[in-house]
Amino acid sequence: MLMRKVPGFVPASSWGLRLPQKFLFLLFLSGLVTLCFGALFLLPHSSRLKRLFLAPRTKQPGLEVVPDVAGHPPVQEQEPPPNPAPAAPAAGEDDPSNRANQLRRNGWPRRTRPTRPREEATAARGNSIAALRPRERSVPFSFDFNAFQSRLHHPVLGTRPDESKEHQSRVHAQKEKIKEMMQFAWQSYKHYAMGKNELRPLTKDGYEGNMFGGLSGVTIIDSLDTLYLMELKEEFQEAKAWVEESFHLNVSGEASLFEVNIRYIGGLLSAFYLTGEEVFRIKAIKLGQKLLPAFNKIDKPFGLYPNFLSPVSGNWVQHHVSVGGLGDSFYEYLIKSWLMSAKTDMEAKNMYYEALEAIETYLLNVSPGGLTYIAEWRGGILDHKMGHLACFSGGMIALGAEDAKEEKRAHYRELAAQITKTCHESYARSDTKLGPEAFWFNSGREAVATQLSESYYILRPEVVESYMYLWRQTHNPIYREWGWEVVMALEKYCRTEGGFSGIQDVYSSIPSHDNKQQSFFLAETLKYLYLLFSEDDVLSQEDWVFNTEAHPLPVNHSDSSGRARGRH
Repeated sequence: MLMRKVPGFVPASSWGLRLPQKFLFLLFLSGLVTLCFGALFLLPHSSRLKRLFLAPRTKQPGLEVVPDVAGHPPVQEQEPPPNPAPAAPAAGEDDPSNRANQLRRNGWPRRTRPTRPREEATAARGNSIAALRPRERSVPFSFDFNAFQSRLHHPVLGTRPDESKEHQSRVHAQKEKIKEMMQFAWQSYKHYAMGKNELRPLTKDGYEGNMFGGLSGVTIIDSLDTLYLMELKEEFQEAKAWVEESFHLNVSGEASLFEVNIRYIGGLLSAFYLTGEEVFRIKAIKLGQKLLPAFNKIDKPFGLYPNFLSPVSGNWVQHHVSVGGLGDSFYEYLIKSWLMSAKTDMEAKNMYYEALEAIETYLLNVSPGGLTYIAEWRGGILDHKMGHLACFSGGMIALGAEDAKEEKRAHYRELAAQITKTCHESYARSDTKLGPEAFWFNSGREAVATQLSESYYILRPEVVESYMYLWRQTHNPIYREWGWEVVMALEKYCRTEGGFSGIQDVYSSIPSHDNKQQSFFLAETLKYLYLLFSEDDVLSQEDWVFNTEAHPLPVNHSDSSGRARGRH
């Protein structure tokens, strides 16, 4: 749900902005603050998003002169030196055969990739950047983990079923297969790329990328809660040890604020809330203090939120609206902010349902073949296509159906099911039974990509994410059937000797791999598949809300809310 690359990149201007239009995309607003930084209680109630260029201003190692932030005066604190600088990318990394390796998301809302030639998207992450500063601050934060656990309505890993019966079940075998896939993905990463950001399974080496400002090990932090959830205890301890000993924050560089937030801070926070291990809390707070996100609200056309905002005028520009790449996480976080607040944040709730009504009015369509889809809106003109990233919307709408007006609840449940069915069709109509990056509804062709540059699959999670939410809401076995089809397709077309890899053309039964095991494959795709075949009280929706990288953050149960109950 945040973007992961913006087409049309040109070299940065003297303003330091990466987009040719010099626009800084800003759609997360209150949702993102509440979900990640809200969990840390770090940010003031309102502030302004700024792009900071924070190269060190003094020659003293690890120090720089930066303005104080209201409420957060800087406190100098040294940390061990960072790991040696990563090696330069291997030759051929930018070859056309590896373009699907490039950053999975545009640089903003949800996981955005371009749906035009991939080479246009190289540095789009620079759209939403914050500088990582080589200084630390004190961590004046206390948290009673035992009291927190006592307020959960369900044990984190659920109430254990009868082991003798469960081990005989087909569902248990399916869960164990997904667990084995996670174990294989982790072991491959550990063997060939430990400490690097992501694994390249064909060349059996690591890849750093340029969107994390010098931070490394994103696969490790993205994997923590999935390893814990699947009770891969040895692997979890390996990941924890790396965080303790090798995850250094003494780095300086430009990073995607969104990506650092959802992956690093989200992963560390969820690991802390699941385990109570102090190392995760401390690292999360120190890293959070290095980021300065802030958000305003302004008038919006037709109740919709365009994807681009001018950092100079503060006004919307281009009037491009999408529930897929560049905009998806914003809508998702509105309903999730409401749920995470234990249904007390009325502003987030009202914004979500108002936005959903606008989406229905202006973007929702039904194809001649009866497929429901959410189109993209450009200055009043619809593009009749839907991106893979937008397929999270089926799960989002299902998640929000319960708290809608009574007369709308059944409608939203049906809408969620129809959108999820459309996304399944994009998988079913390919040779590999995996879905393309974007699919169109025109010229008599429905739910298929119309050009090679949109035909790739990079291990994305959005479709199985919606399967999981729809399963938990309806227990319709079709969602587990569809999920298992994805498992089999991943095994057949994406598993290689050195790990899992995306493929460049879902319409070819002879896969051409992109040589990238994305960190979100371990954080999201495998987690959602595992939960699809788990009991509903495993990471129960009464207690947990997933951020856009599938890191579970707790619902704000409190003693005064009247909702708190002891654990079973």
